[in-house]
Amino acid sequence: MKRRELAITPFLFCLESSCPKLETGSMRAVAIIPSRIASTRLPRKPLREILGKPMIQRVYEAACACKGLSDVIVATDSAEIFALCQKHGWNACMTSEECRSGTDRVREVALGVKADIYVNVQGDEPLARPEHLDALLSIMKPGVKVGTIYTPCAAEDVNNPNAVKIVTALNGRALYFSRATIPFNRDHHGDLRYFKHLGFYAYTPEALEQFCQWPESELERSERLEQLRFLDHGTDIYAAETPFDTVGVDTEDDLRRVEQILRSQGRE
Repeated sequence: MKRRELAITPFLFCLESSCPKLETGSMRAVAIIPSRIASTRLPRKPLREILGKPMIQRVYEAACACKGLSDVIVATDSAEIFALCQKHGWNACMTSEECRSGTDRVREVALGVKADIYVNVQGDEPLARPEHLDALLSIMKPGVKVGTIYTPCAAEDVNNPNAVKIVTALNGRALYFSRATIPFNRDHHGDLRYFKHLGFYAYTPEALEQFCQWPESELERSERLEQLRFLDHGTDIYAAETPFDTVGVDTEDDLRRVEQILRSQGRE
């Protein structure tokens, strides 16, 4: 099996893997899955099994099923996660321990992998579907620097600060993201719709590089939402709607909930 040499760090390992390389017209889109093992609330999170598969495997396979992607790469600082990728023949890259966030990890890999669009797929989203990535790529028209996706917000999540809400303009431009309940329904209109932000991102190379050069912004610190750094610096984010919700995994309860959902959807 051939290895593809990429100039990034001496730790890079990138296989011609089971994820097919696809023709995507003139746009080369590469998905990078940041995955770290040192989770405080759920130790060894990416390696936890969900119905017989490690979480990271479910995310990787979902990304590989998206026909709009040219490559899928796991970015990790864990030798154990890296070894799992080697075992299965997945594209993977060891990143430095200095990365402060998943976006920094994505950027470090992007320095050695040429693409027109970089897609950030969170490693703790085992309910990820290729449809999420199709919707995300559909928004990346010429002139769009950053894209993301959202879904209708379930009633139980409207006032849940762990479910991030998004408000968009009619053209899909994100006006704000918040853990608060936005928009505020002052007159209690019964037909007001709320939307939940899903943590999938697409960036142009320039937008990704800019983001990592900017300092943390005031709104970002307040909400603990790093996408607000783009808005604070005047970079527009465009968002596409998807009917498919996800559950980010942070706790044992989240794991059990994901297993129930996968069983109910026949995705075991």
